[in-house]
Amino acid sequence: MFTLFRRRSLAAYVYGHVLNSHKVHTSTAPLLQETGLYGFNHLKTPKGFRRFVEDAIERSNELVTFISGMPSAPEIIGAMDEISDTVCSVIDSAELCRATHPDREFVEEASEASLRINEYIHHLNTNHCLYMAVVKAEQDSHLLNEEAQRVAHHLRLDLEKAGIHLPSEQLDRANQLNMEIVQLCREFNENIINDPGHMDIFPASHIPKKLHHLARPIYRTTSGAFGGSAWSMTNMKEKGFRLPTDPNTLSSILQWVSDAEIRKTAYIQGNSAPLGNLGVLDKLIAARHEFAQIMGHSSYADLAVHSSMASSPDVVLSFLLEMSEIVRPRADEEFKTIWNFKRERSGQLYGDLEPWDETYFTAIMKSAAYDLDSSVVASFFPLSQCLEGLKVLAESLFGVTFHHIPLAPGESWHPDVIKVALHHPDEGDLGYLYLDLKSRKNKHPVCAHFAIKGGRRLSETDYQLPIVALVCNFLGSKPASLLNHWEVETLFHEFGHALHSLLSRTDYQHFSGTRVVIDFAETPSNLFQYYAWDFRILKTFARHYSTGDVIPEDLVKSMRGAKDMFSGTELQRQIFYALIDQKLFGEEASSMRDTASLVAELKRQHTSWKHVDGTHWHTRFGHLASYGAGYYSYLYAKCFAATIWQKICEEDPLSLAAGSAIRHKFLQHGGAKDPGDILNDLVGKRILNSRYGGIVPDITSLSHEMELKN
Repeated sequence: MFTLFRRRSLAAYVYGHVLNSHKVHTSTAPLLQETGLYGFNHLKTPKGFRRFVEDAIERSNELVTFISGMPSAPEIIGAMDEISDTVCSVIDSAELCRATHPDREFVEEASEASLRINEYIHHLNTNHCLYMAVVKAEQDSHLLNEEAQRVAHHLRLDLEKAGIHLPSEQLDRANQLNMEIVQLCREFNENIINDPGHMDIFPASHIPKKLHHLARPIYRTTSGAFGGSAWSMTNMKEKGFRLPTDPNTLSSILQWVSDAEIRKTAYIQGNSAPLGNLGVLDKLIAARHEFAQIMGHSSYADLAVHSSMASSPDVVLSFLLEMSEIVRPRADEEFKTIWNFKRERSGQLYGDLEPWDETYFTAIMKSAAYDLDSSVVASFFPLSQCLEGLKVLAESLFGVTFHHIPLAPGESWHPDVIKVALHHPDEGDLGYLYLDLKSRKNKHPVCAHFAIKGGRRLSETDYQLPIVALVCNFLGSKPASLLNHWEVETLFHEFGHALHSLLSRTDYQHFSGTRVVIDFAETPSNLFQYYAWDFRILKTFARHYSTGDVIPEDLVKSMRGAKDMFSGTELQRQIFYALIDQKLFGEEASSMRDTASLVAELKRQHTSWKHVDGTHWHTRFGHLASYGAGYYSYLYAKCFAATIWQKICEEDPLSLAAGSAIRHKFLQHGGAKDPGDILNDLVGKRILNSRYGGIVPDITSLSHEMELKN
């Protein structure tokens, strides 16, 4: 019932709430009296999470008692939304704390709070009084406005999805499986962080200096000649480097190390960790499959996709296979181009093109074709200027400004954190945004948007303002905390999610912001990535950190040209990832030999690259836990965003007209309106197609952008 979709890496679901002390917001800056994390008085100390849980359960039980008395339909829906708002505050705060807080005690208490409130949520989801009340409210729909009717309908479906309609024995098993799934997802993601793998390289000279900051010096004892005599030996210490093979470090190794054997070792090691996740994933697949079958679905993919735009795995697979077929000719041509380049550069006419060659040779080819130097590009993107870029976007498109809000004592979790209000001159404050953007020790390596509080209407005059956190892990090369351009694109992507939360104006937090169906949630973030590549936007904020010069237009053209060089290969990779996700949680789950064999076969069928035996890249694919059977949503979003950009934004991307359409026809509705209706109202025809009873994106705009033939 209370499990609603959320963006990104840590978990598939998000919740939102506000306590009574936050229920009235004005444009006045808050008093700087002592508080707790995120403004919750409970969270002044780590153990405050325990009282936070207890109070949330106590208040929710009061509301359950009220609902059990079968009040009017509007009162039922309002109380149900407050229950969701109440329990979800604990989940939101706990997840953000687990990802970002430097104090281990806070993290451990947040983890325990998350598990306790999840157990309580399962209790709520099996409360028949709540279910009967929701059914009554849906039947009395004539007493509800359109959004409340939609809330009632979705609450009923969510309760049934949790198994409320099952016999008690099956319901108990479903609840047991639900808790197992929560634990397995957490274990899967923690293994990715705790076991990234590593490799030892000797001698140290084999590692370029630009990678030394990622490595730890190590030494080994060797024997060598002394005094010029081959017979006079002594022990010598040889310096080397130990490099972790987490995804970011692995990518740097594959790009910058010229020695193919080192790249091969790094590729195999990085794509063979964490080994423990092979077993965790097997258990997760089995648990999800059993849960789905108890719920009357053929597979977990069928359960997960049933209430989305796609509506069934058959629709999803037909879309992915169509995309795979369309992109294959271009991806094959790009593969041949890379292979030929390797042959010419190495002088080996008959050597194979290996998976560990891709990043290295494509980087050289891009640099040569467009005279690009990543350090030169980064020099135009100091973090402070990139934040100015976000301000430019918000003001130009939506007429809103950022106001810095002083943090109250106890509110922040690290000195790097800043807080801003999104302010409209006529409407006042629209919401609040925490920014925690820099990497640090023990911070989860995630770039994500966290909803702390969802927006909801409290009365005719009062509205609970949304509060969100935008979290990244930018290393920021010195001086001036310079960002690579891919990090700028990530920042704009996450800002798109934040705007979806901050600008939505739903009556119920159940539909606030990113609380939408899974295959619609990534559309705003993908749309705002376009702004990170358009010179008309970049020239407003991208300035050289020392000279203040505006980024040259020719440099931006080169960046875009390099981006497009191998875009077919990248699109093919994303299709491959989505197919893995669908197949692992599809009907084959019960008869699957092993996950590594399935992934290998999919790679051979749907990419231009070979599979390396013994590797199991998918065990570090966190989206299998967080987005189970939903990764295809990124490709849906890529198609939707391409159409919106071309039809609404491209002509004048910073116009108030474009911003007004995006805000009022799209973002403000959150999940309170059918996503197909939102997209059609925004763009008109040629953005959606019907297929097998579901919806797939029209791929015309993306095909035009990428020069694909369809």
